[in-house]
Amino acid sequence: MSLLGLDIGSTSIKGVVFDEVGGILSQASASYKTVWQGNTAEADAMDMWKAASEVIRRASEKSPDIEAIGISSHGETFVPVDGDFKPVYNAVMNSDNRAVTETASWEKDNGKKRIYGITGMPLHTMFAVNKIMWMSKNKPEVAKETNLFLSAGDFILAQLGVKPLTDYSLAGRTMGFDVSRRGWSEEILKEAGIRLENMPECVPSGTLAGRLGAQAAQRLGLKKGTAVAVGGHDQPLSALGCGAIESGHVTDSAGTYECLAAISDTPRNTDAAFACNLNSYCHAAAGKYITLAFFPAGFAINWFIDEFCCEDKVRAEQKGISVYAYLSEKVQKDPTGLCVTPHLVGACNPYWDMRAKGAIYGITPGASRHKLFKAVYEGIAMELALNTDVLERTCGAFDTVRISGGNAKLPFSLQLRADITGKRFDTMDTRETVCKGAAMLAGLSCGTYRDLADAVQNTVHTDKRYTPDTAVHESYALQKAAYDALYPSLEKIRSL
Repeated sequence: MSLLGLDIGSTSIKGVVFDEVGGILSQASASYKTVWQGNTAEADAMDMWKAASEVIRRASEKSPDIEAIGISSHGETFVPVDGDFKPVYNAVMNSDNRAVTETASWEKDNGKKRIYGITGMPLHTMFAVNKIMWMSKNKPEVAKETNLFLSAGDFILAQLGVKPLTDYSLAGRTMGFDVSRRGWSEEILKEAGIRLENMPECVPSGTLAGRLGAQAAQRLGLKKGTAVAVGGHDQPLSALGCGAIESGHVTDSAGTYECLAAISDTPRNTDAAFACNLNSYCHAAAGKYITLAFFPAGFAINWFIDEFCCEDKVRAEQKGISVYAYLSEKVQKDPTGLCVTPHLVGACNPYWDMRAKGAIYGITPGASRHKLFKAVYEGIAMELALNTDVLERTCGAFDTVRISGGNAKLPFSLQLRADITGKRFDTMDTRETVCKGAAMLAGLSCGTYRDLADAVQNTVHTDKRYTPDTAVHESYALQKAAYDALYPSLEKIRSL
């Protein structure tokens, strides 16, 4: 027996088939197109479904004995559908920022703090409620035809022929969900002009949404009766795939954005969390909450390598290794003394400043590209340290972080994170923690696991531990002080 975890990203979809003890049996991926025009971002929802279907078929060819499917999804995107669950408009993506006026109206009429106290979400144009308000005003014919506003994950459930239920974590990403009551906020929806009956039913992650009928199963290469579970938002599912299900657990998903996640017994929609714009909402683990602190990271690495490391790419290819591994060989032991902020697409927590730009301070004639390569990773580690401090102030002290993701591969960068933050970092035996979290929920829905604690015990395994070196930590004190002062010192430039 095997379990399929499906991850619906904002441009691509991945499926990974796991056995009952967390081993990977097969995987597949496919992409779909998101179209950006000005401040809008849309995708053909049926293209999303076609990509998901392809991934399921290809993954199941190599592992045919799939017992259940669980779905992870990026948040904020919504698909308006009719009574037959067919799209009446494109998927409005999470990167869409058309609802500027609607978002501003909440601050004027209700105040950001009130919204945060109910939803645990800092006011932003990305959230679905704001874009649904925009649609009601600017495309009333679409709003009139819409029976339900579904998240990307809910939409895939509907196309699989099961009930399009939504879980508490994805519902939380709409800015229309009361995180304390664990249900839709009728007052928020009413003020937004959204009828409660136009939102999907909310249930806990791991709930059985239904089983595949004969036709759907044949089309996907699966057996009739395959269980389909309600999954959740990708960040909680990544934390779940790292085994973070108890209060005090902290994970780090290191990708294009680096996202710290702290688990707690109550939501952290407090004044302290509000001041740092943390996202605090329901976890995929029953009765738990998750608080996120995140910032752009991978953008800076990719930019630097693309713009400055053409020669290194050639040399790496000649040696038969990745450019990252090649550049790692050139990394000096001591602190670089350079401060590089990774704010290439704005700053997230703790600043929440979309005006922010990347900055490099400390350039001298001795600043080689190899020195700058390390400095980029130092900047990411220092931004991470800012956010570990924020999480400790709002969620409580912790000493260990479980890390996964594509930018958690280089040993020197993992040791940097440990040395600069002063925290221990444990890597996982797989980077596919999002899909693993979805597969764990699939197993929960069909009885493979008694509960999530049983799923974690059976499937989650750590790999290596990186322990902070006190001497190295102290050697970074001056560079860290300079880094912490750099962003605030640029206020006059940002206002130009």
